[in-house]
Parts: sequence; C-alpha cells; structure tokens
Amino acid sequence: MDTLGRHVISELWGCEFHKLNDVNSIEKIFVDAALKAGAEIREVAFHQFAPQGVSGVVIISESHLTIHTFPEHGYASIDVYTCGDLDPNIAADYIAEKLEAKSRETLELPRGTGQVQVHKGKVPISW
Repeated sequence: MDTLGRHVISELWGCEFHKLNDVNSIEKIFVDAALKAGAEIREVAFHQFAPQGVSGVVIISESHLTIHTFPEHGYASIDVYTCGDLDPNIAADYIAEKLEAKSRETLELPRGTGQVQVHKGKVPISW
C-alpha cells in the first residue's frame, strides 16, 4: 500500500518519574531519536511544566516527533510521524528504550491512503 507517511503513536508506561520530568534529557533523547532515524532536524522546542511534566516537539523535514509526559503516573505519550522512506519505528523504539518504559502500546497508521476509517463516538462532519 502506498502512503504519504507513517505515523507511530505510543503509550509508554512504567517510566521513572525523574526521567519523565527532565526536560533537558528528554530533548536530547528526541533529537538523538530523530537523527538515528535519518531525519533532518528543522526546529526543537521543549517545555518544563510546574509542578511536573514535559511537552516537546522536534520538527523534522519529514514531519515531527512529539512527547507529553505525566511523571506522576509514570506515563508518556509519544508521536512520531515521518514521510518518505524514513521508518518512524526506529525513533519510537529508541525513545521507549531510553525512557526505560516497562510496557508500551503502539499503533502505526499509514497516512495519506484514504483508508483510515476508525471512528469512536460521533462521526466527524463531512467537508
């Protein structure tokens, strides 16, 4: 199946509080993950919340990598979307490994195929 991109969404559980609450470490992990996947980095923006939590994005020529952490729950949601020939699983696997997730749920969606038909709740408005 031809796609315009691949989108990996991962739920990471069982991560240590200090790993999920260290903005500098998370930024480095995400930059390294993008580079390991062969991406070209365009911009990097990460934010430390009070009393805890980190959100951030690495914008790549091929799309993006994002994270939102909930250290008090040992949980992080990550999102790796790539276009072209890059494999988003390389970056997602690296991130999960570095955050030492005890468990992980992952969904990969092909983007731009016109095939995704999953709806929960109300059906979206047609354009």
